[in-house]
Amino acid sequence: MSHYHADDAEYMADEYDMEDIDDMDEEFRGRDMGGSDSDVDEYDYSNNKIADTSAAQARRGKDIQGIPWERLSITREKYRQTRLEQYKNYENIPNSGEGSGKDCKVTKKGASYYEFRRNSRSVKSTILHFQLRNLVWATSKHDVYLMSHFSVIHWSSLTSSRSQVLNVSGHVAPSEKHPGSLLEGFTQTQVSTLAVKDKLLVAGGFQGELICKHLDRPGVSFCSRTTYDDNAITNAVEIYGSPSGAVHFTASNNDCGVRDFDMGKYQLSKHFRFPWPVNHSSQSPDGKLLIIVGDNPDGLLVDSMTGKTIASLCGHLDFSFASAWHPDGVTFATGNQDKTCRIWDLRNLSESVAVLKGNLGAIRSIRYTSDGRYMATAEPADFVHVYDVKSGYEKEQEIDFFGEISGISFSPDTESLFIGVWDRTYGSLLEYGRCRNYSYLDSLI
Repeated sequence: MSHYHADDAEYMADEYDMEDIDDMDEEFRGRDMGGSDSDVDEYDYSNNKIADTSAAQARRGKDIQGIPWERLSITREKYRQTRLEQYKNYENIPNSGEGSGKDCKVTKKGASYYEFRRNSRSVKSTILHFQLRNLVWATSKHDVYLMSHFSVIHWSSLTSSRSQVLNVSGHVAPSEKHPGSLLEGFTQTQVSTLAVKDKLLVAGGFQGELICKHLDRPGVSFCSRTTYDDNAITNAVEIYGSPSGAVHFTASNNDCGVRDFDMGKYQLSKHFRFPWPVNHSSQSPDGKLLIIVGDNPDGLLVDSMTGKTIASLCGHLDFSFASAWHPDGVTFATGNQDKTCRIWDLRNLSESVAVLKGNLGAIRSIRYTSDGRYMATAEPADFVHVYDVKSGYEKEQEIDFFGEISGISFSPDTESLFIGVWDRTYGSLLEYGRCRNYSYLDSLI
């Protein structure tokens, strides 16, 4: 991934922030609000908090993000068109987005696999690096963890309450002693990536920091620094269960390394090096293979025990930042700054079996449901695509909103889909629920 500079943050603000809406928002807030409908107020004065949007309010016509289009001088449709026309996709290889269009599958849009449940604006999901978008993780259909500035926050959609799980703004040091753990800890860690699974939370930092916390224990269990290189940022973390039953995680770093940590022994178990910075890696369901993607148009499929390359994945035109395995262990997906997600099949890796195109920009996050029925891809802003895998990725639901996407996560039981939205005014956590056909119950009524 690109080295992080101050101008990266400026790029992100200039390209993604809803400045037009912010300006119009200030405009309408200065007007007389006396005759307004309470359902579309930006602020719930009785509770002294920003009003959320419920499914019932959305069905009555309220914008899911609470944007008061009826008071603005631009319609939602016009603003969407403006975004599509003016948005500038970040590319490391010029014109990669234009060149990738010819192979793309034409999908049938309009499906509804997940329905809107709630938009929680009191939860502010934030991003530190514009290329890294894995900062939202659901551990149940009601529990989600996300980054909010210097804190990891737990949000319960059941009680609409949040709590701080980890604060890295000051000094963080392990409360347990393990060989290899950095007992002095870290100060003011800038968290670039996050993973939460199996009651383990791992936060990766800009200087190669790794902070590990068990959710059922007080304090921090383990701290490590992957490297002291200048180019040390932790780009991605994946937690998985090994065949022995121990919990492991892999850390993908900008120093071209992928490191595997055994959290049963609290130690580094494997370290593989590659020719270019690794932006993301994914372990196959059987634990035998690793997808490696990074600062090269071609990805790699490698042996997870030896790091030896089994096959190159050729087809993308820019750098990749996302990968994911289908639960069947046969197919997998990669996401790239050329605006595409490619689907691959182990039985024939000479070319991808499908190419799925985004609307605005890079595919920065990919998730499959645990039952393998759906795959979700996230662009940097505004769009999350949910594909019906069973249809051969030919049908999709397009979730359309405004703002940066900090991460997406299906709940392990597939019932919920959470989307983190980062924006100065409309930052929030979107929650969708899986659509179920309960028509058999109608016969009882």
